[in-house]
Amino acid sequence: MSLRIKTPLISHNQSRHLCQFSVLFALACGATLAHAQSSRLTLNEALRLSLQRAPLAKAAEASVQASRAAAAKADQLPDPMFKAGIENVPVNGPDRFSTTRDFMTMRRLGIEQQWVSSDKRAARAERAQRAVEMEEGNYLENVAKVREETAKAWLNVLYGQRTLMLFKAMETATGEDLAAMKAAHRGAKSTASDVVQAQLALVQAHDATRKAEQDLANARIVLARWTVVPVEAVADESPSLVSHIANLSVEELEKVYPMAVGARRAINLADADTAVATRERRPDWTVEAGFSQRGSQYSNMVSIGVSIPLPVNRAQRQDRDIAEKSALGTRARLQYEEAVREMQTEIHSLSATLASLKDRLGQLNTRLLPPASSQVDLATAAYRAGTGSLSAVFNARRMLLEKQLQVTELEREAALTWSRLEHHVVPHDLVAAGGAAQ
Repeated sequence: MSLRIKTPLISHNQSRHLCQFSVLFALACGATLAHAQSSRLTLNEALRLSLQRAPLAKAAEASVQASRAAAAKADQLPDPMFKAGIENVPVNGPDRFSTTRDFMTMRRLGIEQQWVSSDKRAARAERAQRAVEMEEGNYLENVAKVREETAKAWLNVLYGQRTLMLFKAMETATGEDLAAMKAAHRGAKSTASDVVQAQLALVQAHDATRKAEQDLANARIVLARWTVVPVEAVADESPSLVSHIANLSVEELEKVYPMAVGARRAINLADADTAVATRERRPDWTVEAGFSQRGSQYSNMVSIGVSIPLPVNRAQRQDRDIAEKSALGTRARLQYEEAVREMQTEIHSLSATLASLKDRLGQLNTRLLPPASSQVDLATAAYRAGTGSLSAVFNARRMLLEKQLQVTELEREAALTWSRLEHHVVPHDLVAAGGAAQ
């Protein structure tokens, strides 16, 4: 029995209009799909949102602003001190408690200024600037942390979406298998045991899909924690898995790797502390000027004085401060060496892991998935030829989906490793700007 479908002839003009309509329809669909894809959050958009809105980065930036405000006053002289009082008031005799009759009684007004030498103030200003740079280093470290955590969260959503799609495909395929198995059982071509086995497989596939949905929902929550906006879906764009961090020299890494940035600036701050302690070894002088008013029958007086501290035990006080700061500088240098070693070890380890994962992905994509796909084709062809079973077709399809899930999980692991390399560094624009916004 054959089914014949008759179609009316179409004129040339009708054909041309139909062609134009098809082109317009295709363009409209393409624009709709492009808009749907562009409405999904990309990795770069997620990174931008996290730096703009994440409280961790904003708190670190506020700390930098506070240190700059403190540095602005580091080289200033202390505020002058206004002094007022009454001196030499008699407390007995006929002139007791009088402020005018005794020639020694004076009402005094004066001003006192502590004088800090210019080199000491310059050392304090230098130390304050080094403290600002240290806070900027902490800010850059927080920026790198926010970027890394945001990228990891975005990638978990991406591969959560892909995993869920595969589990849904497996659930759909298992449902179709069950329906086909029931039909075969009614036709006496399969056993009741085969039907029960298909039912169990469907239950397992359904549970796996529900778990994948929950994992994806959790990944979206984590991503929203960094972007501070709800995220329904991310763009289905695979990362390049190409990292140049391992090719950078130590000098270049010092500018972009937070661990090295902080360790280097800690040395600068320790050296500045030592310079301040060395300048503080010399005491500050205090200059005072005063005006004393006596009774009208006596002359008023002017006083000028200088107070100079006497360091009587410099070896146990000022020199101890210098020794303390110098030892802290030694500690900072040793911590820098340790930070560089740890940084190099981490980068080399992650680079080797990424290279291994990429090699394994290449092997699976070329040597695992094609045979699994061919197995499905062979099982289907055998079943159609009457030499294979329906169960073999179902098993081959499930095996292919399982291999695809295996590859997807390996892609996720490789992408997360790549993200730790690429996003645990300071962005180049912030490096050029010298830290937080001025």
